[in-house]
Amino acid sequence: MKQAQVLNERDIKTVLSHITKSAFPVRNRCMFLLALYSDMRVGEIAALDVGDVIDANGKIRDQILLRAHQTKGNKARSVLLNANAREEIERYIRRDKRERGEPLFKSKVGARFSPNSLVQVFGRIYRASGVDLATSHSTRRTFITTLAHKGVNVRVLAALSGHASISTTQRYIELNDAVLKAAVELV
Repeated sequence: MKQAQVLNERDIKTVLSHITKSAFPVRNRCMFLLALYSDMRVGEIAALDVGDVIDANGKIRDQILLRAHQTKGNKARSVLLNANAREEIERYIRRDKRERGEPLFKSKVGARFSPNSLVQVFGRIYRASGVDLATSHSTRRTFITTLAHKGVNVRVLAALSGHASISTTQRYIELNDAVLKAAVELV
């Protein structure tokens, strides 16, 4: 089975440029960048409530504690948020004040996204921006591949991704000639 496309910097800029000119730009930008910066699955993003990302004082959390029912494997996991992810969430939350128990991201009719409907949103964004081979899983492959190419240990990548096995994580890492050439130069 063909794996999802890993996004390069040009692809990411193209997608973000398209999002700014489309419906729901702040929401869609936040969803896309949260997926890219946190390695969350689209279904996990769909399952988020406002209270999952802000604390009792209204501050953006450093990590999201996903409960078992919010994850693919039905196992609770922690997702660390870098400064970029926290900034995007802050920008989004500031625009659309909601109660802690409400869905973080709502569809155009005001309902929580299902995992499948959010997959479709990502697909439409990619197709409309011309990044045709990307899928909702592309942000996960991009996150893992980017960190792997920067030398992050596969065990760390597995922990960040919520994978029980490093062999699963290894399948996400895309290799190319530039990476291979850089590797032999390390000897």
